[in-house]
Amino acid sequence: MKTWSVTFVASAVALAVSSSAFACTGLIVGKGASADGSIMIARNEDFGINNWNKHLEFRPAQDNKAGDWDLGNGLVVPMPKHFFAYSAIPDWDAHTVNNEGKFYEERGINEHNVAISATTSAEVNDRVAKIDPLIDAGVIEAVIPTLILPQATSAKHAVDLLGHYVETYGAGEGNSLYIADINEAWLFEIGSGHHWIAVKVPNDSYAMIANGLRVHGVNLASKDVMHSANLFEFVQEHKLLDKPNKKSFNFAKAFGVVADVYNVDREWLGQKMLTPSKKQQTRMEQYPLFLKPDQKISVNDVAEVLSATYEGTSLEEDGQRPIRVERQLESHVIQLRPDMPKELQGLIWQSFGVLPESVLVPLYTTLQDYPKAYQVGDDTYSDESAYWQFRSLTALATANQDKYLPMLKATWDKEESKLYKQVQHLDSTLETVYKTDKQAALNMASDFSYGQLIRTLNMATDLRYKMMTDLTKSTEKKYSDEEFEKIMNL
Repeated sequence: MKTWSVTFVASAVALAVSSSAFACTGLIVGKGASADGSIMIARNEDFGINNWNKHLEFRPAQDNKAGDWDLGNGLVVPMPKHFFAYSAIPDWDAHTVNNEGKFYEERGINEHNVAISATTSAEVNDRVAKIDPLIDAGVIEAVIPTLILPQATSAKHAVDLLGHYVETYGAGEGNSLYIADINEAWLFEIGSGHHWIAVKVPNDSYAMIANGLRVHGVNLASKDVMHSANLFEFVQEHKLLDKPNKKSFNFAKAFGVVADVYNVDREWLGQKMLTPSKKQQTRMEQYPLFLKPDQKISVNDVAEVLSATYEGTSLEEDGQRPIRVERQLESHVIQLRPDMPKELQGLIWQSFGVLPESVLVPLYTTLQDYPKAYQVGDDTYSDESAYWQFRSLTALATANQDKYLPMLKATWDKEESKLYKQVQHLDSTLETVYKTDKQAALNMASDFSYGQLIRTLNMATDLRYKMMTDLTKSTEKKYSDEEFEKIMNL
């Protein structure tokens, strides 16, 4: 195998991190707060530039030899004896910065139905950065799914594992990430080189996350809270809070930067959409960590939040950084459905490009082979790349946003409504078939997802052709009847 120098890899990581910092918006939904009893973790993956690319990949299970596991950014840990199978969505250039091609895998579900979405970047405050500095070769967004998904057997196990790695090897970034299985969902936050906290999301509530640390008002002694060793003592010793309280601990204020309008505007917007009955001022220092929704939350509701701007709200004129931005690479809504057979409990609703101008396609975890178009392409436009077919629709729409953006959203909204109904019907069929022919049910789920990837890609290509034709027509000069007759008779 080709060996990459640590310096080269570290430089590549630094460039990628600097481009993606302070990006992404996410949402965690407890099973009692969802419309169908599923747990959901969802996020927009945003980047610093528009022309990037993501590939769909499946990592099969494998046994490993004893030795070191080089994660590609300088982080080296003992190699686990076995890797569980899992799905991922790495960057197109994964192989140029990591010879194993497992870089910025972002989200996935493993064979134990443990799901991760990583991460929403978060700023670490200057005080903490001096006391417990970040570690260059530590745990970062680019390696978290790669590190945890092959090993975790439950959501809580994943929290334990990640916490161990942060405390033992250090963290290279402040981050919020989401971990779930069919029983529970956790919000995990990294606040310094070695300190972290994780809070279980109440079943009847949701958590809205932007790019600031969010955890506050939690009881450190609660069974629903996990954290680094001596966390409270560290905060107390270094006076990171004026009056630290174990029963109402403010991790975000101690380690992060609160009241940044770049973040709190989005937190306010998401909570306003899902709990409109709760009237909250804009630009508060901190918004509630968890809220109960006014209505049970569906996948479509999550998609609407991840597509939102400030239009029609009091922040329409001066809202900072809307949830929908043109530099989105992909969006995903991961569902864990406890009522389905084990192999069918995980479902990833996946889109490419900017969510309102794209479509969430349901991918059952039984799907292990993806159409070639979803596995090719780089940061240069290509007709062969699925990512570029979807992303180019937003680019074309900028030529006449008032005309094309509503058209694209309406088209894909209609398509997603069909897909929601189809999945609901298919789930019922799969449960029935599974009882008598397990493999047939698994194959049926895979075939459905593969087919929807192909079909929606064809739709995107057709939309691009139509928009190009319409744009070309719009540039035509308008001639008088006499002029037109002369031209046609030349």
